[in-house]
Amino acid sequence: MATGISLFFLAVGAILTFAVETNLSGVDLDTIGVILMVIGLLGMLFSLVLWDNWNPRSYRNDDEVVVGRRDVVIEDDAPLRRNVTRRVYR
Repeated sequence: MATGISLFFLAVGAILTFAVETNLSGVDLDTIGVILMVIGLLGMLFSLVLWDNWNPRSYRNDDEVVVGRRDVVIEDDAPLRRNVTRRVYR
C-alpha cells in the first residue's frame, strides 16, 4: 500500500508542477507539486528498503529450511527433559 500512495503523490505532484497553469495569490502550485513529488519519491525508496522478501519465488531446499524473521524455529533433534511429579493429597 505504501508504493501505491507514493505513486499517487508522484502523479499529483507531477500534474501540479507540469500541467496546471493557474495563478493563485499566496500559493505557488509548482512548489507544492515539487514537494509532493519529493515526498512520493522518499516514500517509494522507504517502502523498497523495508520490503521483506526480495525473492519473487519461494526457495526451499530439502537440506535447508529458509525461515523468515518472524517465524519460530523448533529443533526436532533437541533432547527433551520431562519431570513428572505426582502429588497425592489425602
